[in-house]
Formats: sequence, C-alpha cells, structure tokens
Amino acid sequence: MTHHLVDYAATCAGFEWPRPEKYNFAGDVVDRVAQRSPEQLALLWIDDHGRHVERTFKDVSVASKRICNVLASCGVRRGDVLVLILPRIPQWWEVFTACLRMGVIVAPGTTQLSATDIKYRLNSSRAVCVVTDDSNAAKVDQIASDCPALRVKLVVDRDRSGWIALGQAVATAAVEFDPVATAADENAICYFTSGTTGYPKMCMHTHCYALGHINTGRYWLDLRPEDLHWNISDTGWAKAAWSSYFGPWLCGATVFVHHTSGFSAKRSLEILQRYPITTLCGAPTIYRMFVQEDLRRYRFSRLRHCVGAGEPLNPEVIQTWREATGLTIRDGYGQTETALLCGSFPGIEPRYGSMGKPAPGIELRVLDDEGQVAKPQQEGDVAVRIKPRPPQGVFKEYMNDPERTAQCLGGEWYRTGDRARVDEDGYFWFVGRADDVILSAGYRIGPFEVESALIEHAAVAESAVVSSPDGTRGEVVKAFVVLAPGHVASEALVKELQEHVKAVTAPYKYPRKIEFVASLPKTVSGKIRRAELRQREWGATA
Repeated sequence: MTHHLVDYAATCAGFEWPRPEKYNFAGDVVDRVAQRSPEQLALLWIDDHGRHVERTFKDVSVASKRICNVLASCGVRRGDVLVLILPRIPQWWEVFTACLRMGVIVAPGTTQLSATDIKYRLNSSRAVCVVTDDSNAAKVDQIASDCPALRVKLVVDRDRSGWIALGQAVATAAVEFDPVATAADENAICYFTSGTTGYPKMCMHTHCYALGHINTGRYWLDLRPEDLHWNISDTGWAKAAWSSYFGPWLCGATVFVHHTSGFSAKRSLEILQRYPITTLCGAPTIYRMFVQEDLRRYRFSRLRHCVGAGEPLNPEVIQTWREATGLTIRDGYGQTETALLCGSFPGIEPRYGSMGKPAPGIELRVLDDEGQVAKPQQEGDVAVRIKPRPPQGVFKEYMNDPERTAQCLGGEWYRTGDRARVDEDGYFWFVGRADDVILSAGYRIGPFEVESALIEHAAVAESAVVSSPDGTRGEVVKAFVVLAPGHVASEALVKELQEHVKAVTAPYKYPRKIEFVASLPKTVSGKIRRAELRQREWGATA
C-alpha cells in the first residue's frame, strides 16, 4: 500500500497550511463526507457486554444537528462554554460535533474527575452547560450550587431530577441546523492542562485547530477512507481530538471505539485480532503491557500501521512488537497546546526511541539557553517558530491568563517546556520535561495538585511530589511526606493517603509510591527543591 508521505523532504518543501477566514469542522468535514458518502462509517463502537453500534457520517451529522436544537432551546449560545464529561460512547462524538457546529466552546474532561475538579473547571471557564452521564451527574449535583454560571444540565443515559434527559430531548428535536459561519480564529475547544504550579491551565484552541491535524491523520496515522482506526485513549484528553476525532475524520476514516471500564491487554489484543482494525494508536504504556503477553498467540491480519504518543517508547518494546507483528511502532510528539509537531512518519527510516522529524509545515528546533539553535546532540528547549504566522494547531491563549500567554506566545518561538536533542541527521530525541510535570502512562500530572490533596489530610505536614521510574508506566507519581506531630509512618497510612488523594482529586493522580521523610530539601527562599528529590529517584543522570 502506498503511504501518504512517500518523500518526506518533498512533502515538507511543498507543504502550505490552508488559511481560510471561516472554518467549521462540522460543516466543512462531517457534513461534506455525509453528503458525498452517506453510508460511510464514522464510528464502529463495541463494549464488553457484546453490544455493537455503527454510526455513519450522516448519522453523526443529523444527531449533532438535533443536539444543537436541544442546546439552543435551553438557551445555550455561540461563545458559551459547555463542559463535556462522557466516557467512550457515541454521544461524545455527537455532542462534540454539535458544539463545533453551533460555535459553542467545548471543554472536554475525563470521567475520572472528582466533584472538586469539576467545580474548578465549571467556574474557571464560566461554563453555562454540562453534558455528562449519570455517575458524573451525581458529582455535579454535589457542587452545582457553587457554580453560578451553570444553568443547563444534560444527562445522557437516564432520567435524573433537575437534569434534561438528552436522549429524550434529541428524539423530538428538529433535524435541521446549519453550521455557524465561525471564524477560523474563533474560540472552539478549551482543554485543561496540568502545570508545575497552581491548578490546571485553560488551553484555548480555535476552529482552525482541526486543520493542524492534517499532519496527524494524513501523514502520521496514514489514514484513508477505507481504514478502521483504533485510538486507545480517554475522551477527556487532547489525544482524543488528535486520533479519535479530527485526524481520522479529516481523512474520512472510521473510528473504532471500545467502551470498557478498565484496560486489559489480553482483551485488547483479542479485539485487535477479531476486528478488521488497520491502524492503531496507543500510549507507550499500552504497548509495554502488550509485549508482556504471549504475542505468538495472536494474528492481526488487517493491521498495517501502529503509532505511539504521550511519552517516549522504549526501543526494546518497539523491537519486541516488530518481531511479533512485522510492524514498527512510530512515535509522534505534540502537546495539549499543539497538534502534531514531530513524528516518525512512514516516509522516513525509523530510529528506535526517537521522536522522528518535524511534521510538514512545522519549523521545530532545539534552542540553547541563549535562544540560539543548538548544535547537533546538544540538549536544549524544544521550540516551534510562530512568527510571522504560527502553524495551524498551535493554541491561541491560556484563557484568563494574559501574562502566561504573553510569556509563551509573545516572541518568535513557542517554547514547549520539553527538553530534547537533535542528531546529525535531523532526528529529535526526547530528554524530559523542563519543569516538574509528571508524564505517567500518557497522563500529565502536576505535582501541585497532588501536594494540595495530600496537605488536606491531617497526618500530612508537608509534601513534595516528583516522578519516579516505573517499568510499565514509564514514570509514576511519588510523594515525599513529612508527617504532622502525633502521626507515625505505616503501610496502613500509605494506603490511607493514597485513598485520600483518589477521593479528593482524579484517581489517576494518586501517588503510587510514598516515602516518609523528616524534612524536605529547600532553597534559601524556602522553595522545595523537587529537582533534588527527582534526582534521588532517577540517579545522577536525571
């Protein structure tokens, strides 16, 4: 099969970003595919109970129009913020499309969010509407009275007091709703992304963010209309926008969705063998779990292309997977703030452990401390040139934070906060985060959030949170804890603190390792020296 990107150099040399004044993905992509190929599958959905659902692009188009009419009848308007917290069910794709269609800003969130997390997101974004399922609606009910802007609550799966049942409302809604003529630079999607200090930042993308994923779908995922693409990702993360929404649908490909309560490597491999999945995207943790299984037992007859993203993938895992399947896992690199920036594209020779080369239309460099382009093999900051015009897919701003926005986007380069080096042949090699953000199993976790949760427990006087190496997850959250007077270290207390963090904030953030210490290393000004603790975990090379 011929790949989209056969000649990397020629593709990059001839690449130009489309720069329309108006753009609306619902109308310009979903509706057009629906009109051109009404029977083209957009979604193939299964769950662990044997249920099987298919949605054509026409189905998604019509469903999104009906949802627009429901939202409009509730007073939700263009420019309003809607918080979307749904698991991997078809309504997530339909509501997401509806928001884009009517110019409502969609703010996706993972179903693992706690009530406190949800309150923060609703209030900081001044969201007027939330769409969720019954279990998360219970969390919203705990905090709704503290969210003055929230006036519309829709639940997808059952009747609930004080909520509008989305399914019932959609069934009687009108089927016509023309896409709004949204400006390409109009606000469209708000992602919350964890930082080193403070609570998650609101990363605002515009409608032309979708165009940034031309690289994702066409060149990295290498998709065509006949493909069935499986991205094993939570709907709450930008990765879902990359590989479960914009990337595949820009190419007219079908998205495969497995709705499950928890990841099982064995079950996932069985699915990969049973269904005609042609392309696969997963976090490195998933591949690390795959290669621990007996891969000789499986045959993936239709699978032709595999990619990984979220953190670097160990070369030995790539080698083991290749020996078993004949396929090379190709890495991709980007951020919540961007679309794909760098990748091991089908048109280039892979180097195991490398991030690959810059995506077409992206001027990516490693800069030294003086802001100059670093020499080959010299470690520095990964940066994207954003002047005179940024490439499509780079975020517009951190909402309500003009100072941080100016810091990131005010100059010639957007510095990603990641460290890397470039070899003599132009391949990028990830070194680590420049800050203390922890990348665990594809999740991005800010130490401040975990430390804030821990300090709420009576036994904790002080804590510092850093990453710690882990064979499966790459790195995990570790907490160094100074106990309050009257409390004694024990295994029981470790478990109690872990459960406490799970209850206070999203469960994926809990510290898998806890070490009790008498004191924490600090600077003269009293700041915790996390770098020293991280070095203790990782060794002198950290």
